[in-house]
Amino acid sequence: MKFIDFLKTKGAIGAIFMGIFYQIAMLGSFMPGYSAMPANIDQMPVAIVNEDAGEIGATIAAQLGKNLPFDEIKTDLTNKQALKQLDKNDVKLVVRIPESFSGNVESGKGVSSIDFTINEAGPTIVTSTMDSVVAQIESTLNEQFSAQYAKGVLMNFNVPEEKAGEMASAMQHQFSANTVKINKIPAGMHNGMAPMFLTMAAYVGAMIGAMQLGAAFNESKGKAGKWRLFGYMQLAALLIAVVAPAVGLGITYAVQGHGLETFFILWGHHALGYYACWQFTSIFILLVGEGGMILNMPILLMQTIANGAAITREMMYAPYQWLSYISPMYYSIQADFAIMYGGGDASHAHVMMLLVGAAALLINITIVAVRHKESPLKMEETDRLAAEMKALV
Repeated sequence: MKFIDFLKTKGAIGAIFMGIFYQIAMLGSFMPGYSAMPANIDQMPVAIVNEDAGEIGATIAAQLGKNLPFDEIKTDLTNKQALKQLDKNDVKLVVRIPESFSGNVESGKGVSSIDFTINEAGPTIVTSTMDSVVAQIESTLNEQFSAQYAKGVLMNFNVPEEKAGEMASAMQHQFSANTVKINKIPAGMHNGMAPMFLTMAAYVGAMIGAMQLGAAFNESKGKAGKWRLFGYMQLAALLIAVVAPAVGLGITYAVQGHGLETFFILWGHHALGYYACWQFTSIFILLVGEGGMILNMPILLMQTIANGAAITREMMYAPYQWLSYISPMYYSIQADFAIMYGGGDASHAHVMMLLVGAAALLINITIVAVRHKESPLKMEETDRLAAEMKALV
């Protein structure tokens, strides 16, 4: 056999195809997807809450609204409302100018601080970006409110020049950033990445499981009706959904525990997640057989961006953002952050996972009804059923 003949074999052709296909699928998903960082950082919503009735607070709030590198800046929220939205990840940063700010600056008594609150329970890119923004704001405020600038501002407020000069000197070091972190993630990169690791393990396992159970479904035709075999697939997937996440959580807890009660909540959550992922990935397997893995692969790769673990939905380009709305991985990761570290809305994520899984199940039922024909029972199966009927009689 010559080498050229070997290259013409089914296995060699498949290897060549997959080698090229994986390059296209992976780089075609990752390169444009991750280019959203830092290009789309301006898409993250933030809130500015000005509780200061004085002119200085209003001036700073206006400057921040003009100069912050974000397109959506909410200024009509109370501090309580803003913090509630931050806890749910509807905004990524809350800037609060306290009511005593102007008074403290004008009196020169102590350092006047502005509160910056960040939610850590989310992509690390958000926390690191907001930390950088806070540091930049603090530096900018101290620079802009230098003696010369502050003197001019105060004179515009009809403060006598001599008094304005004294106040301006006092203002040079009157600003500080009081940064508050909510829903803190324990130190260690593994903690911040745990939601993605757990979800990826479930999704990849479900995808491979869908291929293998699909193969068992096709191999078993003629031994039972298609609906019975479809039911067996569902029962097998449910069994794996219960067992597999417990193993993954056991490994996770061996490195970093989150409490016994949280373990069982996460177990139930990932059992649901596995089953939803299995239904989702079974669509192409039932539709085109094992070749459905070729379609599942790029969808998996795109979801590593669309799942919200690396970048927020607001930052994603349109195809990834659209995929996030039907991605079981996205909702699984959001629920993980909420359950492990607080904030967010785990119940909403679970409802969305149920809806995605239910929709995928209906699609799978339709595919089995239309695409798969009943196979005549094999002779040994017919004999067995006849024997059972005879025994009953």
